[in-house]
Amino acid sequence: RVQPVESGGGSVQTGGSLTLSCAASGYTSSSDCMAWYRQPPGKGPEESEAVADISSDGLTRYDDSVKGRFTISQDNAKNTVYLQMNNLKPEDTAKYFCAPGDWGGGVCYPAAGYWGQGTHVTVSS
Repeated sequence: RVQPVESGGGSVQTGGSLTLSCAASGYTSSSDCMAWYRQPPGKGPEESEAVADISSDGLTRYDDSVKGRFTISQDNAKNTVYLQMNNLKPEDTAKYFCAPGDWGGGVCYPAAGYWGQGTHVTVSS
């Protein structure tokens, strides 16, 4: 595993859309997964929220706050995971990270030490 690289952040108005990309090292095990997290302004890394997970075979999980608005997907040929964010709200403003992990019980548990640098998303009202 290597540290992933996130991109695609920006500033949009309420109701707008953005697609984030996460370039990673690719899956090597059927238990591998990727997850998106976000760190709201003024909060420390330990307060990051899990946003969406995807397993190597395409199972997904979403936080209730983004269900119906965000879609996580992946292109295994490109070793890239995406987060399509629609109908953005000011409370979605955060620094978004992706991280590889291990899938278990329908959840992607992040592997220590492989967090990316993040990409900023700002949603104005």
